[in-house]
Amino acid sequence: MYNHLTDKETLFRHAMEAAADAVMAENLAVVERLREPGDDLRAALEDMAYRMLQVCCGERSRALRRLTYAQAADFPDLIEIVQGRTAIRPGEAPADRPARLSPAGRPRPGDPARAAEQLLALLTGPMEVRSRPGTRKVSAAETRTVARSAVDTFLRAYEAAATEHP
Repeated sequence: MYNHLTDKETLFRHAMEAAADAVMAENLAVVERLREPGDDLRAALEDMAYRMLQVCCGERSRALRRLTYAQAADFPDLIEIVQGRTAIRPGEAPADRPARLSPAGRPRPGDPARAAEQLLALLTGPMEVRSRPGTRKVSAAETRTVARSAVDTFLRAYEAAATEHP
């Protein structure tokens, strides 16, 4: 292995990238379901939000976050690498189809990637607080409540924008 990866730091980086890629694949599989949201946009978004939170609160994601934060002093670029693979790319995925995220069928004026980022923040922020950075298990009912609330806030913003800018 050392012949290929040269040192422990490179091996560690490759291992972290592989773990981040695995989490990203899970997230992208969840977001992919929005390609065909069906007639009930709210239900499709709530399902996607709940599943995203399951990935976010899963053991693999929690372990990856803990290890990333624990090694941030020695590997300051690691947070950017991990977040870029686990949060930013999956967060951008719904942005490539903004019309589907608007209840009126019209995209909100502005940046769809920013809207996707905001939806992700509405999901992960409350879960981070509730899980006490991974030290408390959050129930399925509580997770559903967070997902429903995040989608409600997100759709209210889009509904207002869609009616303001026909």
